[in-house]
Order: sequence, then structure tokens, then C-alpha cells
Amino acid sequence: MKKHKYKDNLTAFTFLLPTNVIFITLVVVPILFSAFLSFTDWNFLSGLSGIKWVGLSNFKKLLADRTFVQAVKNTFIYTIATVPVSIFIALVLAYVLNEKIYGKKFLRLCFFIPYVSNAVALAAVFKVLFRENGPINMFCQYVLRMEELPRWFADSSLNKIPIILFLIWTSIGYELVVYMAAIQNISPSLYEAAEIDGANSFTKFIKITVPLISPTTFYLVIVRLIATFKLFTAVNIMTFGTPARANTTIVTRIYEEAFNNYKFGYASAEAWVLVLIILAITALQFWGQKKWVHY
Repeated sequence: MKKHKYKDNLTAFTFLLPTNVIFITLVVVPILFSAFLSFTDWNFLSGLSGIKWVGLSNFKKLLADRTFVQAVKNTFIYTIATVPVSIFIALVLAYVLNEKIYGKKFLRLCFFIPYVSNAVALAAVFKVLFRENGPINMFCQYVLRMEELPRWFADSSLNKIPIILFLIWTSIGYELVVYMAAIQNISPSLYEAAEIDGANSFTKFIKITVPLISPTTFYLVIVRLIATFKLFTAVNIMTFGTPARANTTIVTRIYEEAFNNYKFGYASAEAWVLVLIILAITALQFWGQKKWVHY
């Protein structure tokens, strides 16, 4: 019996070995190496021999780095401005599309396509839409009769709007599909009982739908927070070649330090600050979920 169990374990280990080797090589080792680099001063061009141990110096510099502090602020702005809005819109759309309406499969597809489309291409399209002589400004000029057209990427009070709209538009599709699946799992008998008690559609939505899909909402909040904190493509594409580099996020800042300035030690410190921020927010979410998530 023991011999047979040992043989089964050996077989399982043999099949898992290639995957584990790849995971350790491509995930675990880089994570540990970046943790080590965060305490060093290393210019990639100098080779491994150029690694110098500096302790907490990189993290101290980050606190005084105005560009990085601004990147953190921008990341929080994008997160606060997009996550609640996209989740709310997706929830309302999911509730509406879950009803018996004409063409709901087509509408669901239309909302989902931006999520599965190439982010670089979509960001490039948004950049064209919002440029000074683009379709958005043409609409403002000829339809809204605006004399002074918005400079979306040059004006510091407007330059975040295109990126925020892009993030909301591209994230709704996934959230919509997840919400629709959650709503369809709610027993119809609950709605029938509510109708007997005289509840209208809004009451059923607030009293039945929202509480019962709260675990799904919690999941989407966590996923979207992490995704927004990793924001790179939209900012890199839409603000490239424009004066609006103040839109930089934590990840774009990491990219600039690592691959433009070759300061891999400093970039690693920035990356670990990002990890700590995400862990702290996620832990806070798990702590607060007891008050509003109903399992």
C-alpha cells in the first residue's frame, strides 16, 4: 500500500516538475532578485559587478522624490475615479441586460469587446479621438459651438479625463459578464416573493440583488484595484510625445527608471513600494468586507 502511494506521489511530482521549474525560474527567482536589488545601487550597463549595497537608501530617496510621489498620487486618482464608477455602471447594465430585452446578447458583446481588444490599439484610438484636431474637439467646435477648444493632454486640469474614460470603457465588459453570472445565480423565488409583498424593481435591486452579489462586488473591487495600480499601457501610449508627463503612474515611473535610466536598484525599490501599497489596500478590503459582504 505504501509502495503504491509512493509511486503515485512520484508520478504526480514528475508531471509537476516542469511547471514548478518554470514557475521558480520565471517568477520566484525574479521576485527574490528584485527584493535584493531594492537595497542596492545598480546601473544595468555596469553588469553584475557594478552592484553596490546601499541598504534603505533607495527607499529614503523615494520619500523625497517628487516625481514618484506625484506618480503615487496619480495612481490613487485613477483608482478612485475609475473603480467605483465602472463597477456601478457594470452592475446597473448587468441588472438591465439580465431582463428579457431584445438584443441583449449583442449588447453584451458590444460591452465585452473593448475588454478583450488590444489595449495598445485602443489607447492609440483614444489619443486620436482627444487630440486637438480630433473628433471630440470637432464635436465641441461644430455642435457645442465652443470658441476655445479643450487641450485634453496639455491642460493639467483635463489631461486625466481621457485616461479615466479609457479605463472605465475597457473594464466594464469584464465586470458586466461577471455580474450577469452572479445575478443569474440568484433564485427567482426571492424576486417572486418580493413582488407578492409589493416590491418594485428598484426595491428588489437594492434589497435582494445588491446584498446577494456582494461577494462578487468584493472580488471585482480587489481585481480592479490591482489592475488600476498596475496601469501602464494607457498612460504610456496616450501621453507619449505630449507635455502631460505629469500623468505618470507608479508603473510608468518604474519603467522609466529601469529601462530609460537603467537604475534597476531604484526601480526595484519603487516596485516593492507598489507591492506594499497593494498588499495594504487588499488587507484593508478583507478587514472591511465583514461589514458589507454577505456570504
